[in-house]
Amino acid sequence: MTDAVATENSEGLSLVPIRLEMRAITKRFGGVHALEDVKFHARAGEVHSLCGENGAGKSTLMKILAGAITDFQGEIVLNGKTVAFRGPKDAEDAGVRIIHQELNLVPDLTVASNIFLGREMTTSLGLVDDRAMEKRARAMFERLGAPIDPRAHVGDLRIGDQQMVEIAKALMFDAAILIMDEPTSAISDSEVARLFRVINDLRKAGTTIIYISHKMNEVFTLSDSVTVLRDGRFVASASRTECDAAQVVRWMVGREIAGLSFQPHEKTGETVVSVENLSLPSQPGRPSLSDLSFSVRAGEIVGVAGLLGAGRTELLEALFGASSSTPSGTIRLGGEVVKFRRPDQAIAAGVALVTEDRKTLGLFTEMTVAENISLARLGEFKNRGLVSKRAEGNAVAQSIVDLSIKTAGGRAAITSLSGGNQQKCIIARWLLTEPKLLLLDEPTRGIDVGAKAEIYALIRRLADEGMAILMTSSELPELLTVSDRILVLCEGRLTAEIPRAQATEETIMDAATQFLDRVSA
Repeated sequence: MTDAVATENSEGLSLVPIRLEMRAITKRFGGVHALEDVKFHARAGEVHSLCGENGAGKSTLMKILAGAITDFQGEIVLNGKTVAFRGPKDAEDAGVRIIHQELNLVPDLTVASNIFLGREMTTSLGLVDDRAMEKRARAMFERLGAPIDPRAHVGDLRIGDQQMVEIAKALMFDAAILIMDEPTSAISDSEVARLFRVINDLRKAGTTIIYISHKMNEVFTLSDSVTVLRDGRFVASASRTECDAAQVVRWMVGREIAGLSFQPHEKTGETVVSVENLSLPSQPGRPSLSDLSFSVRAGEIVGVAGLLGAGRTELLEALFGASSSTPSGTIRLGGEVVKFRRPDQAIAAGVALVTEDRKTLGLFTEMTVAENISLARLGEFKNRGLVSKRAEGNAVAQSIVDLSIKTAGGRAAITSLSGGNQQKCIIARWLLTEPKLLLLDEPTRGIDVGAKAEIYALIRRLADEGMAILMTSSELPELLTVSDRILVLCEGRLTAEIPRAQATEETIMDAATQFLDRVSA
């Protein structure tokens, strides 16, 4: 394996002292090596990207650094001194903070209470000072350019706003080392730009930032150095000037990943779903929909683009009967008018939804792989009131083969799988219901480049077999790769419907900001 450690980069970073060293880090879960003899180092004022496929060991390594995992072999050295954290608080006291990819917030508490949880500000009488915490939280959101009310309950916020709360929580207290695990996976392009400005400010102030991302454009926009793990082992470390995106991907996957290119479907079948004048009133923390009309045919992939808050998720929830309020307008499925009040009605009619929030809304973390896959069709596996394990097992085994799910078997814990394979399990669950219309909300969020390619190929195969697919994504290259047409939403309105041949990132963004431009003018 490559063992190239950068000694210098174009900015002379090698002259800056090493703040962090992780030496010979080894961690086993049962008999499985999650990490084996891994090394990592980072300097003060450096953005150091940590890359690797899901399951490569990135999160485990960072959990060790953040004090969440204490049972491991190896050594952590901060500013030349060996440290041994007994838990996350020890790491925080030492100046190590982490922004989790999987949100670590309490839904029933306010935004301000979440940010200061465990470090509450108090009055002279020793009482919790809500007003002071709200003031500081508001100032942080102004710095981030995020209009979030500190008094709002986190559970009422959309996933993108929750991500901004997680970011604010980490930035509120001065950190010598800040770990960012996929911090842009659920926020809009404008919020990403603001976050990058904050990162650059932190870098200038001397903060060490360990940045985990599958997005190579982010890695090479921000990073001073890059370290790659594969299968729990150190592969390479180099300065940004000594490698490029193609090289990093080769280190990550051990092979070339060819750029995917699919031809648009020229022949499609009958209209599966048609929507006329669909509207949805706004709810606290949720955008409205206004007068949407479109259709999706069998064998067609229609992408849905738009900035955060444009109404992409709300559209899919309305089609799935999962809206918090009743939409108006007309929805036809197979030519028949339908009015779904609950998701189970949509499922029975042949509609399936893969949600954007895999952890909270998609996975049942206490269940096995088989139980997660079979859940939506469990009633069909019953025999005399009991679930037939043979029928369930056969269906699950076939799903594992059909979707190339990498798992030790159906009895394995769902949490033992990488993010990409967990996502395949959720898709497999809904494919067992044999849907006519598959709704995909951010289907590759938090998934590495290799798994993304597999998901793209799966989506195209399903369309080739005649399934109608409506798919949202905040990554425009993703929509341009797999979609036949792209619908663009802005503030809950349909501002464009663009054929694949005419779609570019520029035309999509023009339509996605149409109403915003009018307001600013």
